[in-house]
Amino acid sequence: MTSPDIKTVGQRVKELRHAAGMSQSDLAAAMGRSESWVSQVERGVQPVERLSILQALADALNVSVRDVRPDAAPAEQREPEEVAASNDLDGLRVALTGHPALGSLFEQPPADPTPSLADFRQHVEEAWTLAHASSYAALSDHLAKLLPSIEAAVRHAPAGERAELHSLRAKAYQVAAASFTRQDQADAAWIAADRALQAAELAGQPLEVVASLFRMAHAFMRQQHMEQAEQAAKSAVAVMAPRAENPACPPEELSLLGAMNLVLSVINAREGHRGQTHECLDVARGIAARLGEDRNDFDTEFGPTNVEIHAVSTAVELGDAGLALEVAQHVHTSGLSPERQARFLLDVARAHAQRRHVGEATAALLEAEALTPEQIHDHYLAREVIRDLIQLSEPRVPESLRGLADRSAVV
Repeated sequence: MTSPDIKTVGQRVKELRHAAGMSQSDLAAAMGRSESWVSQVERGVQPVERLSILQALADALNVSVRDVRPDAAPAEQREPEEVAASNDLDGLRVALTGHPALGSLFEQPPADPTPSLADFRQHVEEAWTLAHASSYAALSDHLAKLLPSIEAAVRHAPAGERAELHSLRAKAYQVAAASFTRQDQADAAWIAADRALQAAELAGQPLEVVASLFRMAHAFMRQQHMEQAEQAAKSAVAVMAPRAENPACPPEELSLLGAMNLVLSVINAREGHRGQTHECLDVARGIAARLGEDRNDFDTEFGPTNVEIHAVSTAVELGDAGLALEVAQHVHTSGLSPERQARFLLDVARAHAQRRHVGEATAALLEAEALTPEQIHDHYLAREVIRDLIQLSEPRVPESLRGLADRSAVV
């Protein structure tokens, strides 16, 4: 059987959703999925091949499976090559499910040869490279293999290797947590961050514990659990701030303290606390000045540039579009990862949208899309600003904005 064009399936889902009077967020909620997943399906980025997913879509839309996909066949009749690879973090979610290495409790040896410590180091570094590039499909495949492997390895390794393996395990789960948060899957992000925290403590690496709390705080923010996010960040700051008074405080520790203050600045901005927002930014700015350079300790990308990126972001959250655009003029992000550059441009677009600058906002979004298309097509803030820009420019929506909306499946 020849699989139909994936885009046709996506278009059919979109038409059925419209007929049901549902928004993408409505369909996502009905299926227990993220809005970005629905967007990917409708754009043809995310294949829908498994019968269980087709059935879930049909149930949510109140139609039959064949309405969603006319040639759908029972799973047992499918040829292996007909099952397409996932293009989001589904594979990684599955890898996170259940006990990470149940066989080890029953003294089962690992099924595959165990990579060396050097191999694990390289694999973790590759995972962060993919995350910073917002290459989530490749990252999902990569971590879905890496996490079970390192979980088994740490339980069978010689005692002398276990501490480093726990540390690498913590870093791998931190990648997962950061990526789940960016892909609007905060429940999975929380699980990954919690596992990272436990692994970091077993590694005897207190700074890795703090880095895991940093990921956890972001997961809580995405869930709109601001009290818990604030508790995670404040607990770290309370311990680390007195240590930073020592002139010999290591730069890695200063980076984490600065990053946690940036977390607090965002929390306060979203809560509308203008004074506390600027206080936290000023503390972070002072720490960045003390470091004197952009760094990437614990993959936080903390430094003077990231502080100013957060100054732009928090200004947008507070509705100070003019301040955001003024600060943005002096921010140069070329030394940071594509993910950070694109996120900055997204905030610039949001500021322009607040000022009703449709052309400038669209240009910023297109520049961000060129850097990290997956992030811009699926980020909930990007989709919100695209909708706002369409409403602002109707009935004469610029062709470039229509194209961006189409690629992001925004209606």
